[in-house]
Amino acid sequence: MRIMKVEKTLVSTNRQAELGHKPLLVVRDKAGATPLVAVDAIGCVPGDWVICVSSSAAREAAGSKSFPSDLTIVGIIDHWNPEDAPAGA
Repeated sequence: MRIMKVEKTLVSTNRQAELGHKPLLVVRDKAGATPLVAVDAIGCVPGDWVICVSSSAAREAAGSKSFPSDLTIVGIIDHWNPEDAPAGA
């Protein structure tokens, strides 16, 4: 699991049917590394700090082992200060 921050919604008009209507969001980790695309399985908004899972856990969390996702948001963090987090969090 990784802690990430939602930056914005990613609009994709052409995509695989298996994705259905699940939103795609641009997320970054605390260090601001390369942006990643995550499937939003729970209803996030830009600015939310979230918990993401990857690999086969991401596919299952999004709805199915055959779901085409490598990163899925599974939780919204209610209270967390990234400045207080240990390095690597």
